[in-house]
Amino acid sequence: MVKFSSGTWTVGPHISVNWATEVVKSEAFEDRIRCVVSMKPINHRGDTLNTPTITIECSSPIPDTFFLEACHWKSQQLTSTGPNYENPTSITSLSNYLLTQLGWRSVGYVKYDTNLDHPNLNLADPDKGKKWMTMQFQLSVGEKIHGLGERSGSFIKNGQTVDMWNEDSGTSSELTYKNVPFYISSGGYGIFVTCPGITRVHVSGPFERLSVHVIHGPTPAAIIERYTMITGRPALPPAWTFNLWLSTSFTTNYDEGTVTKFLKGMEDRDISVGVFHFDCFRMKGFHWCDYEFDTDFFPDAKGQLARLKEKGYKICVWINPYIAQESKIFDEGVKKGYFIKKQDGNVWQDGCWQAGMAWADFGERIPTGNTVYFDGSNPEKMHNYYAFLYNKVTFDVIEKYNRKRQAVVFAHSATAGSQRFPVHWGGDLMSTFEAMAETLRGGMSLGLCAFGYWAHDIGICVAFPGFLDESGEADVVLRKSIDLKLTLMPYLFVTAIKTHQTGVPMMRPMFVEFLEDPMAWNVDTQYMLGFNLMVAPIFNAEGSVQFYVPEDRKVRTEPKYFTETRDFMSLPGSLLLKPGGAVVMVKPNRSSGGRKLAVYDYASDFIVLVNPPSKERMEIEVELPNCEGDIAALLRVEGSSRTGVTVSVIKGTVRGPWRVRIVNEIGMEFDAAVTTDDTVHVPVDRYFFFFTIWL
Repeated sequence: MVKFSSGTWTVGPHISVNWATEVVKSEAFEDRIRCVVSMKPINHRGDTLNTPTITIECSSPIPDTFFLEACHWKSQQLTSTGPNYENPTSITSLSNYLLTQLGWRSVGYVKYDTNLDHPNLNLADPDKGKKWMTMQFQLSVGEKIHGLGERSGSFIKNGQTVDMWNEDSGTSSELTYKNVPFYISSGGYGIFVTCPGITRVHVSGPFERLSVHVIHGPTPAAIIERYTMITGRPALPPAWTFNLWLSTSFTTNYDEGTVTKFLKGMEDRDISVGVFHFDCFRMKGFHWCDYEFDTDFFPDAKGQLARLKEKGYKICVWINPYIAQESKIFDEGVKKGYFIKKQDGNVWQDGCWQAGMAWADFGERIPTGNTVYFDGSNPEKMHNYYAFLYNKVTFDVIEKYNRKRQAVVFAHSATAGSQRFPVHWGGDLMSTFEAMAETLRGGMSLGLCAFGYWAHDIGICVAFPGFLDESGEADVVLRKSIDLKLTLMPYLFVTAIKTHQTGVPMMRPMFVEFLEDPMAWNVDTQYMLGFNLMVAPIFNAEGSVQFYVPEDRKVRTEPKYFTETRDFMSLPGSLLLKPGGAVVMVKPNRSSGGRKLAVYDYASDFIVLVNPPSKERMEIEVELPNCEGDIAALLRVEGSSRTGVTVSVIKGTVRGPWRVRIVNEIGMEFDAAVTTDDTVHVPVDRYFFFFTIWL
């Protein structure tokens, strides 16, 4: 995409820009305001000649959301092909608080490589060159921009040139698989560019129309909630998806025996596995994707899958939206018009990945040049939007054959709206601590675009380290890490339920929970996991971790940095519970047939872990979910570090003994009480900070 500007005053080579200058007509309707704006001042009748205009319409589709659309040539708008995001329209008033503004040189029409030697640039040949609409939103002093999809570069996006174009890239790049034209500002608003084609922030699109939503918060959580009212909220993934997923590497020469060996190895090491993923070479080479197991390596695939399911494993299989020429279904796809075609009517084919493959007409490598879709969709608009459609049809089919809350995909490419079909994973990353930090920045940026559930590859996905540690230490670390995650499942799953209800991601940057702390907007090496837990990973071999505890006026007077040194047994680093917070923990798993199975009964034999505040009395409600995504019981936690803590069951039923544990600032158990009743009181008299949960 062309860069328009060349400094503040001039534009780039072969570029001309007509800026909206003067409102020459305005109309107020029941649901919108419409203005016609000339591209130069109108001083007399003669100025209305040879002067293009831009039509700008303003409306409010949902409360606290402002929809702005600028159009150059109306006929192009009315006859343009999709896809387009659909939005409701009903007018509502906004407050008079200034979020951002379109100031000098704010809305314009950009032309590139036309006959610019014409004495009047407005008369440049309309059929030559490329054109864009652009809007320039102003930022205030100190204002920070975050989001724009899964981007592994700088967490703060100010000063970057960002193109919304999905590419197969890896993490160590400015490119990404998941471009989302939505960002959040520290000024209390978000902007969503409703153009699924290639766009550039700040803000342009290669069409005759450009539209944006300006979404008021003022909090990041409120902005995301309103954004997902427009684009949709994440479905709730099943509870079993939070267990460990195991797979072969990309090119492993594997068969049924290899899969059995992998799973048996995890059983022998007492490591819980929930899902086994069959990668691409479950299919025969040169045949991807025919959706069939390679019978040379999997002669009884149906029987094998049944045996795995009997042992409690869930199954995931690798698919992609292209059909190789050797695939059994290639000829059927050609005959019935299922594939993208070239303008001469022949099927568009390529030799990348699989010889002679064709793309199904329904990713990041979707072609745009010399291509025709069955319904006439604009190829550039379809490039990113294809990922949404592909994830949607796959998710819908899985949901049809299972049921609601039992469907899940494991998707790589995405765009705005794809968050409705979880889960999404980031990659591909190198085996370095730097790549680990890049991955975290990408995940937090994507989460701000309402992708509530996100995962990533382990480091050896791209490159194998070249040596193996046979000491068994890695086995112990993995087992303890997985057990800790399963122990926290009541908290994690109720957080997932709230993500499904609001769109606010489970893994969220620090400023989502501490938006009034200016330092929190800069932190990119730690995150909040839900409302109460803070995670500070280790990004070096020495085990040194520095983390920032933001200011919280209710429980402490000032923010502070901490530096600690950890070993691998305390990974993922520092896991801290917010003062005034409480989480519910359960036994991580049970044994069945020689292997660990995750526990999904969260209302029995649990521990309520409480970190009481020192200054004010806490009074919070803690929900206990069931594995179906409903709330099984509701607890009230009240008290302080001076008066003691009381926990009561106020709704629903709990079964068997449960207990309350109060922790001090170094993570040690201070006092505990076990009960089978509905209320327990624990007296305490110490001052508490964030505490660390140790493995």
